Amino acid sequence: MEKNRLEAFSDGVLAIIITIMVLDLKVPQPTEQLPHPDALAALKPLLPVFLTYVLSFIYLGIYWNNHHHLLKAARRVNGAMMWANLHLLFRLSLFPFVTGWMGENHFTTAPTAVYGAVLLLAAIAYFILQNVIIADQGRDSKLAKAIGKDWKGKLSPALYAAGIALAFFQPWISCAIYLAVALMWLVPDRRIERALEESQSSEA
Repeated sequence: MEKNRLEAFSDGVLAIIITIMVLDLKVPQPTEQLPHPDALAALKPLLPVFLTYVLSFIYLGIYWNNHHHLLKAARRVNGAMMWANLHLLFRLSLFPFVTGWMGENHFTTAPTAVYGAVLLLAAIAYFILQNVIIADQGRDSKLAKAIGKDWKGKLSPALYAAGIALAFFQPWISCAIYLAVALMWLVPDRRIERALEESQSSEA
């Protein structure tokens, strides 16, 4: 399989995941307590759902961005890479469920813990894909050197695990941790991009 085909398939799956998530943002309907759903007050009950959607959208955007650069750095696609990629997409496909569950229940204990568990599983899946690609290229490859010690990649699962545990005591702290990890990854990380630029320059 060519890299472009794997990347196009992954992009399509991520687009579907985001589409499914946004469908959980229901338009307010008239009720006895709120007969006029066109008022701004009708949006208040939807705020937790919207905030959870925004957080999940940011996470999916981060995965899409990093996944794009990771596949660009791969020299070829082998069977192990395809299965590792499917494993990552499976974990990410759980986002719509946990996003809706946590938002609809206003960040209560169980949904917040499960949300963190999905974040943790997705991080592990990405780590596996990353290491499968590095193993194919060799530990002395430019990709391996670009990733280096990968302190963010190692710190994130630890923070997710802490968020899962804290959800049983103070779920809002867990949400703060999930947000902090997302913000940490929003900071531009050009390690792989620089490695690709250097590789292209050396080939020119």
